[in-house]
Formats: sequence, structure tokens, C-alpha cells
Amino acid sequence: MSATDLAALRKAGTPHAVLDVREPWETALCLIPDSLTIPLGTLPTQLDRVPSEGPLVVVCHHGGRSMQAVMWLRSQGYENAINLSGGVDAWARQVDPTMTTY
Repeated sequence: MSATDLAALRKAGTPHAVLDVREPWETALCLIPDSLTIPLGTLPTQLDRVPSEGPLVVVCHHGGRSMQAVMWLRSQGYENAINLSGGVDAWARQVDPTMTTY
């Protein structure tokens, strides 16, 4: 999913969840509003916090870690997991230019 697709989903009010798998120091710099934050390394121990219904958009800095998370989540039965292409960096550049980048 692209950043602009996610923005359109949010604007339309379509129920969804955003799962940010970056480290705490990264989410302290910038965060898509209303994101659930679970660092990738702790995801297996916090799976009970991950919504299983509706689109689950997984985000990291540029899209690599979130793609790993999506593949793992799908192997766990989360067919609703979708990678945010370009990550929070794409969100900042294409949707919210006021967001801090790093």
C-alpha cells in the first residue's frame, strides 16, 4: 500500500489499524497518528495486541522491517497485514510534510 493510499483510507474513515514496528527511539521522532507501536523484535511476544480484523497496515522507516513483519504476521494467520511501501519516510514526504524525517 502506498502512503497516499493509506491517507485516502484514513480520510474515508475506513476502519483499519496501523502497526509501527520501529524501535522506541524512532517512534519518538515521528509517528503516524493513532499507530500501535510494537518493535519488530518483540512482535512475537505481543501478538495478542495486534488486531486481526480489517486492514492492518504495517510501517517502519523505509518498508524493509515492515515487510518482514507482514510476512511473519501472514504466516501466523494475519491475512489482513499490508506493508506500507516506503514506510514513514514516504508518509512524511507524500502526505505530511510537517513530520520529522530521519
